Amino acid sequence: MRAILTLNAGSSSLKLGLFSEALETLGTGHVDRIGGEGRLKVLDGQGQPLPVPALGPEAFARHGAALATALEVFRVDFPALEIVAVGHRVVHGGTRHGAPERITEALMQELAALAPFAPLHQPHNLAGVRAALEAFAEAPQIACFDTAFHRNHPFVNDTFALPRSYYDKGVRRYGFHGLSYDYITGELARTEPALHAGRVVVAHLGSGASMCAIQGGRSVASTMGFSALDGLPMGTRSGQIDPGVLLYLMDQEGMTSAQISDLLYKDSGLKGLSGISNDMRELEGSDDPHAKDAIDYFTFRIRRELGGLAASMGGIDALVFCGGIGENSALVRARVCEGMEWIGITLDAEANAANAREIAHGPVRVLTIPTNEEIVIALAAQALLTA
Repeated sequence: MRAILTLNAGSSSLKLGLFSEALETLGTGHVDRIGGEGRLKVLDGQGQPLPVPALGPEAFARHGAALATALEVFRVDFPALEIVAVGHRVVHGGTRHGAPERITEALMQELAALAPFAPLHQPHNLAGVRAALEAFAEAPQIACFDTAFHRNHPFVNDTFALPRSYYDKGVRRYGFHGLSYDYITGELARTEPALHAGRVVVAHLGSGASMCAIQGGRSVASTMGFSALDGLPMGTRSGQIDPGVLLYLMDQEGMTSAQISDLLYKDSGLKGLSGISNDMRELEGSDDPHAKDAIDYFTFRIRRELGGLAASMGGIDALVFCGGIGENSALVRARVCEGMEWIGITLDAEANAANAREIAHGPVRVLTIPTNEEIVIALAAQALLTA
């Protein structure tokens, strides 16, 4: 069985997708706690769990071991599995990389130099790439960049009001979740061509969360900026914060940059506000008032950004929800749309509760579309085989 593999490597996690050359989904996998007591979940092409044998820590000691472990589970169903191309999610492509690129040693060096721009993502993405290069030395491999979708923003949406020399050094708004927005834009082009040609705000709401204004199929503004911290509050990330707070933490609390980084990336957002969890399902099921506060703030910020993104396009024709929370939380969608008739959104409560694709009946359409970043990566890898 010839197959295309997609990889998304985090600091202690690895997501895998396995596709036929015709891009039929053969299976997916998710490894957690790499470097410790690892956990592996593998699903077949129909989304049904595959049996995973008892495994010791050595099976998850590093990304390469975790990759080999997951592929062995796939080989139970596909004993003659041959990986013919590999596609990788890479968070940061900087200013030079605006399209998928075949991986070379020169490219790897360039991407490693971008690590200061995404210190909690880029090094781990590249660790996954290294593991795959070692495991599949003969297979062509391609990098797909989360920043690429946003690379043609107008200057005013890319810059900060700092001396221009910082912009020239790369201190600018990049935007992220580009692979998700690329997929949603493609789905609109296929199923809703009139909307694709119009003004759409896409809300990618999950553990990481951002929103994007898309006009005529192109990104014109994003809530995420220089880093994946900006904009909306997230599972454990703060979202937008007054930089004066950071100065205060350094000068008055005596916190180091590493401590502030941990605070903003790991202990803030829904987790920090609630003091309970970063999981929206737990917060929705809790009667703790702090859980309500966290949901209130999350939806308030989405509504605020929605108005600003619509203004950046001179109006809005559709709002699209995607991501784990966007696709599954009727409560969050309802709270976001509540009282938004002024912008043209009138929620259909029954359709929303049923997780329908179309959940509004006002002049601005509201859709729920499951995203699929892996298929975007697989498409790019497939193109390598026919180039």
